[in-house]
Amino acid sequence: MLPLKDDVRSQSFPLFTVLLIAGNVGAFLYQMSLELGAGRVSQEAATAFIIEFGAVPCRITGLCPLGEFPAPAVSVFTSMFLHGGLFHIAGNMLYLWIFGDNVEDTLGHARFLLLYLLAGVAAVAAQTVVNPASQVPMVGASGAISGVLGAYLLLFPRASILTLIMFGFFVRFVQVPALIVLGFWIVVQFFNGLISFGARGTEGGGVAWFAHIGGFLAGLALLFLLRPRARRRL
Repeated sequence: MLPLKDDVRSQSFPLFTVLLIAGNVGAFLYQMSLELGAGRVSQEAATAFIIEFGAVPCRITGLCPLGEFPAPAVSVFTSMFLHGGLFHIAGNMLYLWIFGDNVEDTLGHARFLLLYLLAGVAAVAAQTVVNPASQVPMVGASGAISGVLGAYLLLFPRASILTLIMFGFFVRFVQVPALIVLGFWIVVQFFNGLISFGARGTEGGGVAWFAHIGGFLAGLALLFLLRPRARRRL
C-alpha cells in the first residue's frame, strides 16, 4: 500500500514540514554531487561523507574508533538528513508531506519539530540497542518520520487516505482509513524486524527496521507529552 494523500485539511502553514523536506532534499543533492563526480576520489569522498555524518552504532556506544568528527551525538541528528538513494528519500518525503502537516497543525510548529527530532533520536537509540557493535552507518529520516506517523495515527485514526494498492496485476486507487494504512505499516516493520533479527542476528546492513519501530513508539508517547491541552471556556 502506497499512501498518496489524506483528507484532513490543515489550518496553518506547515512551516517545519516544508523546511525539513527542503533540508533533506538539499542534503541529498549534495550527496549526489559527491557520488556523480568522476573518478575513484569522488566515490571515496561520498563514502567518507556517509561514514562521518551517518549514525554508526559502534561509534555511539564507543565500541569502535571511526573518526572523531563529528561527535557521535551530533551524527545522530545529521544522519536524519542523509539517504541511501532516490527511492529512499522520495518515499520518506512523501510520507512526511502527507502526514507531517496535520501533526504540525495540531501540535504547533515548535512542538512538532521537537517531536520529529526526539523520535529520530529514539529511532537511532533503538537500532543501536539491537546492534551496538555495528559499523554500518544509519542514514535517513525514516525514524523521525515514523514518530510523525505514530502521532498521526492517534490524532486522525479515521482520516481517509488515498492509497495505491498493487498486488500482482491488480492496481487500484482506494480510500483507506488511516488506522488500517498506518496499522498495516507498523505491523510490517515489526514482522520484518523479527525476520531480520532471526536471519542475520544483529549484524548486516539493509533497512533499520528497529529504528522505524523505535521512532513510531516514541511518536505515540511524545504526542501525550507535547500535545497542547484544550482550554476550558469560562
